[in-house]
Amino acid sequence: MTDWEKYQQIRREAAFTGLALLVLILFWCWAGFGLAGVDMEIGGLPLWAVTSSIGVWLFAIVLVKILLKFVFKDMPLEDGGKEGSDHE
Repeated sequence: MTDWEKYQQIRREAAFTGLALLVLILFWCWAGFGLAGVDMEIGGLPLWAVTSSIGVWLFAIVLVKILLKFVFKDMPLEDGGKEGSDHE
């Protein structure tokens, strides 16, 4: 893998990680504020409290699993001797 390919992969991973963070924040807002009007309890706690804490953790784990399976690639980070000048 050339330096340019590594750079492109790192940018792709960073972009998808940022997108996953945005999705997680939107889920947290929906789970906390969107479910505030629901009159349901789990273990004596309101549904919004459970979903905005434990639910967000579980959703984050699912997002990380998706990123690891479809976005991230295992690549050597040391210089492999290939020059990345082919992108110019």
